[in-house]
Amino acid sequence: MARRRSRDDANIWPGFVDALSTLLLVLMFVLSIFVVAQFYLGDRLQSVKNELASKDDELQRLIAQINSLNDQLGLAQADRDRLQAQILSLEDTIAKKDAELAGLAASLATSQAAVAASAEELEAEKALSEEQKSEIATLNAQIAALRRQLASIQEALDAAEAKDKEQQAQIENLSTRLNAALARKVQELQEVRSRFFEALRAALGDRSDIKVVGDRFIFESDILFGSCSATLGEAGKVELDKLATALLDIQDDIPTEVNWVLRVDGHADASPLGPSCRALFDSNLDLSAQRAIAVVEFLKGRGVPERRLLATGSGSAAPLVSGYSAAALAQNRRIEFKLTER
Repeated sequence: MARRRSRDDANIWPGFVDALSTLLLVLMFVLSIFVVAQFYLGDRLQSVKNELASKDDELQRLIAQINSLNDQLGLAQADRDRLQAQILSLEDTIAKKDAELAGLAASLATSQAAVAASAEELEAEKALSEEQKSEIATLNAQIAALRRQLASIQEALDAAEAKDKEQQAQIENLSTRLNAALARKVQELQEVRSRFFEALRAALGDRSDIKVVGDRFIFESDILFGSCSATLGEAGKVELDKLATALLDIQDDIPTEVNWVLRVDGHADASPLGPSCRALFDSNLDLSAQRAIAVVEFLKGRGVPERRLLATGSGSAAPLVSGYSAAALAQNRRIEFKLTER
C-alpha cells in the first residue's frame, strides 16, 4: 500500500514540474519582450532574469533530486515536506517577481508616454522654430529695405548738404555784396544828408530856435504854430519854404536806388492841455501828430513828392530837455526833420 502511494506521488510530480517549466518559459518570454522594449530597464530585467535562471537551476536540481528519490523509492515524508515548503517558497518568489514585472511594465508604459509627450513637444518646438525662422527672414528683409532707404536718405542728405554749402557760399557772397551795397547806400545817403543839411543851414541862417542835433533839424513849434494850434503861421511857412527849396534842389542828385524819405516828427511839451485846447485836440499826442501832418501837407504843396514824406506824432513822450521852465517847455515843443531811408 505504501509502495502504491509512492508511485502515485511519483506520477504527479512530472506534471507539476512541466507546469513550472512552462511558467518559467512564459516568464522568460515576457522578460525578453520588456528587455527589447526599454533598453534602460535592461539591467534590472537582466537581474530578474538571472534570479529566475538561478531559481530554474534550483528547480532543476530539485527535479533531479525528486527523480533520484523516485528512482530510489525512498523519499521520506520529511523530505517531501521540505520540498513542498521550497516549492511554496518558489511560488511566493514567482508571485513577487510577477508583481515586480507588473511594476516594470507600468514604468515602461509611463516612460513610453513621456517619450511620446517629448516627441510632441519636439515637433511643436520644431514648428515654432520654423515659424521663427520665417519671421527672422521677414525681419532681415525689412532691415535690408530700411538700410537701403537709409542709404538713399544719406545720399539725399549728402547732396542737400553739398547744395546747402554751395547756397551758403552764395549767401555769404550775396551778404558781402549786400553789405557793400548797403554801405554804399548809407554813404550815399550820408552824403545827401550832409548836402541837405548844408543847404538848409545856409538857407535858414543862424537862428537860435532852429538847431541841428545829430542827424536831425529841429524847429521849435512856436516859430511854426500859434499856441494850441495845428495851423501854420506865415512866419512858419517862410521857414518851411526854405526847407522845401533845399530838399528839391538836392533830390535829383540822390541815387535812384536810395529809397529816401523825410520824416517829420511832431513833439509836444508835458503841460496839460487847457479847456479850450481840449475842445480841439484829444491830447498832446493828438496835437503833435496834427502839427506834423500840417507840415507834411505844406511841403507837398511846395512840390515835395508825397511818397518822400512821413508824419509821426510822439506827444510829450520824448522830451528834448528836462524840466518845466518856460525855456524847457519851449524847446520840447518842436518839429524834427530827419532825412533817412524808408
